[in-house]
Parts: sequence; structure tokens; C-alpha cells
Amino acid sequence: MKLGFSPEDEAFRAEAADWLNAQMHGEFSDLKGLTGLTAAAERRKEWELKLGEDRWSVIGWPSQWGGRDATLAQQVIFAEEYARAGAPGRIAHMGVELAGPTILTFGTEEQKQRFLPGIASGKVLWCQGYSEPNAGSDLANVRTKARLDPATDEWVVDGQKIWTSLAQICDWIFVVARSEEGSKGPKGLTFLLMPLDQPGITIRPIRQINGEAEFNETFFDGARTASGNLVSTPGNGWQVAMGLLAFERGVSTLGQQMNFRNELDAIIAAARENGSARNPLIRQRIAKAEIGLRLMRYGALRMLSHTDHARPDGAALTYKLQWASWRRSLGELAMDVLGQAGEVTDGEDYHFPMLPNLFLSARADTIYGGTNQIQRNIVAERALGLPREPRGSM
Repeated sequence: MKLGFSPEDEAFRAEAADWLNAQMHGEFSDLKGLTGLTAAAERRKEWELKLGEDRWSVIGWPSQWGGRDATLAQQVIFAEEYARAGAPGRIAHMGVELAGPTILTFGTEEQKQRFLPGIASGKVLWCQGYSEPNAGSDLANVRTKARLDPATDEWVVDGQKIWTSLAQICDWIFVVARSEEGSKGPKGLTFLLMPLDQPGITIRPIRQINGEAEFNETFFDGARTASGNLVSTPGNGWQVAMGLLAFERGVSTLGQQMNFRNELDAIIAAARENGSARNPLIRQRIAKAEIGLRLMRYGALRMLSHTDHARPDGAALTYKLQWASWRRSLGELAMDVLGQAGEVTDGEDYHFPMLPNLFLSARADTIYGGTNQIQRNIVAERALGLPREPRGSM
């Protein structure tokens, strides 16, 4: 469904679709429809380099930094066409959509010149150092510590991060650490950019239920980074961290929904093939999934058109809760359609096809990025103005 796109936007759509389809039916056809993020890591790196070479990696960035100065509508279009073409999930996601925009917004000119070209070209991959064993949904409970060593003018970091996506193949990590002794909550936090390939950093992959190891534990034992890799000022890390999280609710939501579209279409095709589409309950659940997906699209368009940043945006506040619950139900529908055929795979080093992988990976959707319970608290407190939930002392 195309809503309000100009002739120029549709010309851009045709250009993007032609390029993407040429790649997915040509040099990178082996990556078309690939699920998970750890399979074919080296080929995915080559794909990121190709996106950067042809200036499709960061189209919303200024052309000065490798982008195309694309409008919001054009960014939406590219996200949709990327998913429609069956292009693989971006292993450069953290740099392209989080680290890069954060550096553009909060970074110094020197930091922009140093870091942005590597992200835009696909040569440098980034991961996120936020969550800790006791600071997941409660991000302000960070215990990883950072101190400035005056002898070397370097920040020294000690602590542990967890659920670090793709750390095992990344080059840099952005880290939120506590830099003021005795500080609590969001106060006294500092935002640092750190190289991963150095003594003092240990990465341990976490094996997942679907056979992937997308997430990692990352340990810091006297790891260092130059003082010039501090973003903003010491103690102002919370503001930077929250600004970064705001980028997660951007145009990528519509690309995410196109991936959901592909998953739902695969379920419908499987139901028709094995005859389960004749089951009226299955048909009813497919219809419910279709309705939910369309509602999410309208909500995403509301988010993108929201201009009054002084007021909470209801669509943005409810979106994580909405899509995570919807996709968990979609995974259950997929397994009910597939039956026993979706429960079997081969070998110790296994990879499930799309629909079984959907079911297994969706189990975590309602947990990471803030559990459903946390999301409901956010809606209650920020959107409805209800009293804050009682919190114990730290």
C-alpha cells in the first residue's frame, strides 16, 4: 500500500527496487531470504561493502558523510523495497541506525570525520554496550565503571555487558559506563566509543535456542579508549543514550514490517500447500494477523508524521509492545500451520528455515528492548500520566 508518495518518490522507488533486485538475483543471490544474522558472516560483510560502494547504506545521511540526503519518504521507500527484495538483515545495523546518527547529533567534528566514513562504507561494524546482568530493562542500573587515567589521557573501563549483538564480528562498541563514584540511576553515566580488538576485552558468544549465536557476553578488564572518544561530556551519558534509543523508532519500523509481511506471506503459502488453509480457525488467525500488520503500518506512519516532540507520541510508546506481542503470536501460528514438519532439523550445527526460526526467535521479542511489563509501565506513566511504579533503593 502506497500512501501519499510523489512522482519523484515513485521514481526513487523504481531506482531502489531495480538495484536491490539486480543484486539479489545476481552477485548476492546466495543471501536472498537468509534468516538470522550470524550465517554467512563474511558474505554479509561483502554485502555491506557493496551497499556502501553504491551509496545505498546510509541514504538518509548528508551526502558529505556518504549518504544521499534522502527525504523521510525516500528512506521509508528504501526500507520497504529492501525487505520486499528479500535482502539479508543488516549486520551493520548498530552503526548505520544507532552509532552513526548519535555521532552526527552529539559528536564533535573530529569524531564525525574519524568514524562516519567507516560506517557509511561498510568497512567498520559496531555493536551496543548497554545491557548488563542487572541492567537490562532498568538501563539506569549500570555498574560497569569508567575512569580517566591522567597519565595516558585514556578512559579505563571495567565491568560486563550482556546480549551484545554481533560483538564477535564487530570492530567498535559504544558503551554506557558509570564514571562518577557513588552516583545512582541516570546520573554520573558516560558514553564512550571503544575499539573491540584490544587487551582487556573478552567476548563470549551465547548459544540460542534456534542454533544461532547472535548475542554475546562482553567483559571489560582494564580496557581503554582515548579521551577523544568520549561523546558529549563526562556524566552526560544518559542524555546521549536516550537520544540514541530514539533513533530505533525511525524509518526502519516500516522495513521491519515488510519483513513481517514476508513471514506472513510464507505462512499463507505453507497453509495453502499443506491444506491447513481449509481449517476455518487457521484462516481466522491468518486474517487476525493481517489486520494486526496493517494496524502496525498505520501506527508507524503516525510515528513518522509526529512533529510535536513536546508531547509523548502514543504510537511510539506502544509500538514495541504491539509488534512484539503480534510477532510472538505469528510464530505460534507458523508452527500450527507447519505441524511436525516444522519441528525437525539436521546436524549439530543447525540452522532453521524461516518459519521455525520465526517461532523460536519471536520468544525473545517480548523480553529484549524492554519486556512487555516494562512497556506497559512506560505507557501508563508517560502517556497516561499514572503514578510511577514503586521502585526500591539502589
